[in-house]
Parts: sequence; structure tokens; C-alpha cells
Amino acid sequence: MFRDITTIVFDVLGTLVDEPRGLRSAIDEAVGPAGDSDELLGVWQEHIEGEQRRIARGSRSYADTEVLDREAAARVADAAGITDPAAIARLATAARRLPAWADSAEGIRDLARRFRVLGLSNASEESLHRLGEHADLRWHQALSADTVRAYKPAPEVYGLAVDAAGGDPSRVLMVAAHAWDLRGAQAVGMRTAYVHRPVGDPPVPTDAFDGAFDDLRQLAGALP
Repeated sequence: MFRDITTIVFDVLGTLVDEPRGLRSAIDEAVGPAGDSDELLGVWQEHIEGEQRRIARGSRSYADTEVLDREAAARVADAAGITDPAAIARLATAARRLPAWADSAEGIRDLARRFRVLGLSNASEESLHRLGEHADLRWHQALSADTVRAYKPAPEVYGLAVDAAGGDPSRVLMVAAHAWDLRGAQAVGMRTAYVHRPVGDPPVPTDAFDGAFDDLRQLAGALP
């Protein structure tokens, strides 16, 4: 199934870390027990996703996720009536403290003994570095979409991973919990593996990925 793979590339947000749970916890910390963290999480996500779409359309100049996160934190603060600057500033850095899924750290360490393992994320370089340390993700290298000033699924983002792996996309396996992400990787010739996460975007019948797995342990068992 995965012959000749030399490099495994992991999406990070949602695939290796539970982004919604981490953001919800940060919102709870900022707002307190009286706040509706689910509603406020929606405010955050709507802003981030909407602004990334605007950037992809060319309706807004590129801004990294640190900028977008500060904007999202300000929107959440407005909606929740938070006025403490320190609380808002801490909320804006929530993406640096997202919790890993139970199998992520061990799975990365196991695969890194056999393959070159890369993280590939829309997160800023600083957030990605801090998050890797926080979640104990021992990849060989982490690549940020900041480098090409675009967001996945723009092909140039996946090109970063292909170049880092030596230039042959057929020997690079993209692993993600988001079918839209894997479609982007497929479009540049990368191999693809879907890993189920409760917060992911599952494949549809028309998707034809190279594999689908319940967790990273199952994925590791399918690799030579």
C-alpha cells in the first residue's frame, strides 16, 4: 500500500492536536463559568475560516495566524464583554497550548524512527514551534504556510513538504484528519492517508485516498 515512502507529513491542527478543545479551554479561562464557550468558539472559528478564505480569494492581503488569532480573540472578548487586556492577550496565544490527541506523541516518535517526519501547518512559525514543544511532538521538521504566504489547500504549501522531502511527491505520505487537506496534497502528487479524529472532515464516497485509519497506531502498523 505504501511502498517507497520516505517521508511522512502530518497536518497538525485537528490531526495531531485537538484544536476545538484547546480553544474552548482557553475561552473558558478568559470568560469564566458564566460564558458560553461553544458559542464563543463559533465566533473564533468563523473569523479564522472567513479571513483565510478572503486571503485565498485575494480580498485581503496575507496575514499570518498570529494576526488572525489576535483578531479572533478580540471578537470573542467583544462578544463576551471581556475588557482585561492581559486576558485577551493570553487568549490570542491559545493556539500555542492545544492538547495533543492521546496517540499523537507516541505515534510521531514511533514513525520518526523509520521515516522522516514533518509537520505541515497553516499555523505561524512561532505558534508551530511553541505547540510542538507543548504537545511533545518530536518531528524532524515543522513547516509553516507562512513561508509561502498562503494557506492550505494552496498547492505551494504542500510544495514546501515535497521540497523538504527531496522533490518526489510520490514518496511523500500526507496524513490528515481533513479530507479537504488530503485532496490538496493529492493535487500535487502526494500519497494520502486519512486518520479519523472526532473534529475532522471525513472522506466522501468520491475520495480515493491511499489509506484510512482509526488512529496513528493503526497507520504505523500499515507502513513497512
